[in-house]
Amino acid sequence: MSKGFNKTKKSVAKRIKITGTGKIKAKKVQGRGHLMAHKSSKKKRQLKHQPVLGKATTKMMRRMLSI
Repeated sequence: MSKGFNKTKKSVAKRIKITGTGKIKAKKVQGRGHLMAHKSSKKKRQLKHQPVLGKATTKMMRRMLSI
């Protein structure tokens, strides 16, 4: 009798990236969709970078990805 396995949540897999050291980066940054004209250049520049997720979120994402 086989134990089975957990399937990868494809919706999660498309939205995150795993770095070489094992950290997880989010793909989308909130606040970049529209209404950018009134935001300062500094704010727009800071929103370009993908945030590294925290410890609790990383644990949850790893479970969803079956890693």
